[in-house]
Amino acid sequence: MKTSLTNKFGTMALAASLGLALLAGCASNKHCCGTSTACGASAGVSKSPFGTTDGQAVDIYTLRNKHGAAANIMTYGGIVTSLKVPDKDGKLVDVVLGYDSLEGYVTNNPYFGALIGRYGNRIGAGKFTLNGTTYTLATNNGPNHLHGGLKGFDKRIWSAKPLKCDGGAALQLNYRSVDGEEGYPGNLDVKAVYTLTDENELKVTFVARTDKDTVVNLTHHSYFNLSGGGTILDHLCYINADKTTPVDSGLITTGEIKPVDGTPFDFRAPTTIGERIDAPDAVLQYGPGYDHNWVINQKKPGEVTLQARVVSPKTGIAMEVLSDEPCLQFYAGNFLDGTIVGKDGQVYQRRNGFCMEPQHAPDSPNKPNWPSVVLKPGQTFHNTIVYKFSAQK
Repeated sequence: MKTSLTNKFGTMALAASLGLALLAGCASNKHCCGTSTACGASAGVSKSPFGTTDGQAVDIYTLRNKHGAAANIMTYGGIVTSLKVPDKDGKLVDVVLGYDSLEGYVTNNPYFGALIGRYGNRIGAGKFTLNGTTYTLATNNGPNHLHGGLKGFDKRIWSAKPLKCDGGAALQLNYRSVDGEEGYPGNLDVKAVYTLTDENELKVTFVARTDKDTVVNLTHHSYFNLSGGGTILDHLCYINADKTTPVDSGLITTGEIKPVDGTPFDFRAPTTIGERIDAPDAVLQYGPGYDHNWVINQKKPGEVTLQARVVSPKTGIAMEVLSDEPCLQFYAGNFLDGTIVGKDGQVYQRRNGFCMEPQHAPDSPNKPNWPSVVLKPGQTFHNTIVYKFSAQK
């Protein structure tokens, strides 16, 4: 299953003046780990224990590339616990928020680094109707359902298998979500493959299949800080979108599609995250601040497209976000409040991290005029997300 908002929402092609090289898709094995038969025995992958929860062992796998970049990935929630990439001086900087121990992730995790499902983002009132049957989901965000419910994919232990592909080290994670889990119909088999390429890309590839009609919207939820700590309000941000989907006070999409022109949601020219985050715009302040969905300007439905680019002025680290998904949720860490003590004793204050979550639009199951997020038996759900890092002087 790969549907797109492009035809219905009238998005535009990426401006050629950007001059940025886009990922062209699976042109070689290094971009296809997890789907290519060229994947073989592991290399550049190591494993270490990280504790237990509910009597189950949890492991961390470390992926390394030839430049020294490294990603630590936990079997609990498929969580990226650390992602170290080189800055403008060649120093490795950990660019994701998280904890030093398993306990933090289990007891108080605002989705740091996690795989999200079955449905990323919100479903209004925790209900949707499919084939004439109304399904009631867990409500864990006020009256709404968020990120798969009380025990979504972020709180499940995934089975793991290291892989090696040309140009990168990879880890395959698998999980079966059983019929009725968190209220969703059908047994859903999910494969998520993380690949750390020698081009300093962290790639996440999802594949899912079901034995009964269901709804699916899978994404990734790292909180990034390209400075390695402190505020993200000085980060320069570009989002390749002409339109957004406005929300109500409960952050549920209204069904409207509106241009970003003249609003604080216009990031078509690179702008610091903090420049307009507190602007007196009612929809923006429902966040409060950025926690909204942008409709990406895809050239063709299902094509891997540059969605966003963010740069830290302190480290020079730049992150490009590419995906074949039609939308992007940008969240600026508005609910971090200084109560979380994370890695190396860092206290995570408000807006110390941001999320870029390629996905379908929030509450799509309740928006019949929007592209379907229904997955049927015999169909395959695909989602590719690439976080590509570089450094500029």
